[in-house]
Amino acid sequence: MNTVHIGNVEIEQTAALAPMASVADKAYRLMCKEFGAAYLVSEMISSKGLCFGDKKTARLCEIEDCERPMALQLFGEEPAYMGKAAYLLSEYKPDIIDINMGCPVPKIVGNGSGSALMRSPRTAYEIAKTVVQNADCPVTVKIRAGWDESSVNAPELAKMLEQAGVAAIAVHGRTRTQFYSGKADWGVITAVKKAVKIPVIGNGDVTSPLDCKAMYEQTGCDLVMVGRGSYGRPWIFREIKEYLQTGKLLPEITLEEKMDIMLRHARLLCRYKGEKQGMKEMRKNMAWYVKGLPGSAKIRGESGNLNEYSDLEKTVQTILTTGSH
Repeated sequence: MNTVHIGNVEIEQTAALAPMASVADKAYRLMCKEFGAAYLVSEMISSKGLCFGDKKTARLCEIEDCERPMALQLFGEEPAYMGKAAYLLSEYKPDIIDINMGCPVPKIVGNGSGSALMRSPRTAYEIAKTVVQNADCPVTVKIRAGWDESSVNAPELAKMLEQAGVAAIAVHGRTRTQFYSGKADWGVITAVKKAVKIPVIGNGDVTSPLDCKAMYEQTGCDLVMVGRGSYGRPWIFREIKEYLQTGKLLPEITLEEKMDIMLRHARLLCRYKGEKQGMKEMRKNMAWYVKGLPGSAKIRGESGNLNEYSDLEKTVQTILTTGSH
């Protein structure tokens, strides 16, 4: 299998799991890793939360060896805090530190963080430079195409970030104003790849092995990142790896396999967050796992009643016995 190097970190050129706040927690990451995700990125970690010793923020930084290679993703708008946070992250021994300059959520953007930095290239440069100076591992940055259609500046910003010393750039082919709607513009990923010499990670609208191969071929990117395409389908990484290696598409997994994977996911959530919180967070995951099944709308509607692991077991039994497949 071909590999790409981000600094001194070697990563298989299959597919990585994109950072997704409130989705790609440890349980989610471990499920994707089990099915072959080549590289994982944490949920967003607040630089100020880290600097002020917030315990909830610290928990987001914990990495298990089986998750490696893995990046911890920082967000913030002030170079000084971002630099200090990068220094503090060394305690957790991330393989890579990723800087979030792509999150479109108003709460993040309103503070000048995330994709708001696409409108402040100078600040973006200073943040990247400061993080690089304070990190003891390679630093990457995740950006969007631009703020809106009239200000697509990803290639220019990528050049500045390369000059700041970052080791790779991840590009989501949508603008901030698009959020997650419309079609991702892979042409922006191609343009960034042509603009810099460091590795470029492509992201946006990869929901199948064929999409993944097409992104590699059309953009020339060094690594593909899958986000929403993995919702309720952690096995997509296994399918991608098989297709890239052999050109063969794996058969669709059975309903029984799908339900078994869903239950394992729930058990991991309960292990890391306790049964009450774990099952609360399993509700959205269950909705993704059952999507497309006959009667899935009714099942999704009932997901709000998941309070205990045994509730999910009963739901699975109902799905299997009523033959929702």
